Amino acid sequence: MTETDPTDTPFSDFLGIELLLEEQDRELLSNVRAFMTREVEPVINDYWTRAEFPHDLLPGLAGLGIAGLTYDGPGCPARGALVNGLVAMEMSRIDSSIGTFMGVHGGLAMGSIMLCGSDEQRERWLPAMARMELIGAFGLTEPDTGSAISQGMGTTARRDGDGWVLNGQKKWIGNATFADLIIIWARDEDDGEVKGFVVPGDAEGLTATKQEDKIALRVVQNAEIDLVDVRVAESDRLQEADSFADTARVLRVTRMDVAWQAAGCGRGAFEHALRYTKQRQQFGRSIASFQMVQDLLVKMLSNITASTAMNARASQLQDAGSLREEHASLCKAHSTVRMRETVGWAREVLGGNGILLEHHVGRFVADAEAIYSYEGTREINTLIVGRAITGESAFV
Repeated sequence: MTETDPTDTPFSDFLGIELLLEEQDRELLSNVRAFMTREVEPVINDYWTRAEFPHDLLPGLAGLGIAGLTYDGPGCPARGALVNGLVAMEMSRIDSSIGTFMGVHGGLAMGSIMLCGSDEQRERWLPAMARMELIGAFGLTEPDTGSAISQGMGTTARRDGDGWVLNGQKKWIGNATFADLIIIWARDEDDGEVKGFVVPGDAEGLTATKQEDKIALRVVQNAEIDLVDVRVAESDRLQEADSFADTARVLRVTRMDVAWQAAGCGRGAFEHALRYTKQRQQFGRSIASFQMVQDLLVKMLSNITASTAMNARASQLQDAGSLREEHASLCKAHSTVRMRETVGWAREVLGGNGILLEHHVGRFVADAEAIYSYEGTREINTLIVGRAITGESAFV
């Protein structure tokens, strides 16, 4: 078997995209795959049912060395966007909640400090975050403002002597119930511009309340955050974040993470469905031999292969410093739509068993609904791409 033989990869990597990686990066991906298969998959349905986070898995996750994988900052792995994307897909292939947790911590929180912090701030926080000794969260979305957050941010920051005072609310903030650091984005009362602040999770005046009764990503601990006269030192304000355009720099990078997570979610559902069809007997034969079942399986494989290939090319552009906002938006919109189709077909293949957690597919179906919406809805990402190809903005 040669190094370029696509059969030398997991069966759902039909075109051998993983073979684009160097040997050491493939070894890292293999380590992630082994950890997720051995440690996460056997227990994740129980945590999903209870809507609890498996904190006992954190040392193992930390040992993989994948926090902040893309970034070339103090203590960070600096392995590049393509490696990071394939790792994100690998994690979501087993469980989208764990993939989302790492995306929030290693992508959004560490990315905010990497891209918008000063040299001193990167030195101060990134090494401990890369070792996962400090866990991060990212506070942007608000109770009444999601897609329009760039124009309608209600959380405020007021300069007060040598520091700042924050007031407002945030919602859907992953990791926030147990995070050590929360990146809070707030509008400066003086100049009206959005600025970023690194706020301790236990800061006086900050209350994080877990959101209950979610039907998707139940393992992720989303919170509503109330900020009442929270004092933050000037040294904890992200020094290179002076407007929402700087926030958007972070989102452009992490939007690719979500595109990869979507491909992983679809891939996981497909793999479980394929295994099921080989085991399930009807009319005296496995349902894998039925024409209509094979048609659905090929549709699923086509979706995840197309998404993976598109995301891989965009990640190569990111590594080359050429990724544009519309590239990431196209990948996110395409991958999440195809993911939604794929998990639906996987559930269809399983029939009634598709809604039972014991077969895993039902968890992917539910989790896909969250991935479909966060980090920019399909509609918003479509408008970003539409503006790029027409030169006309359709935003209102």
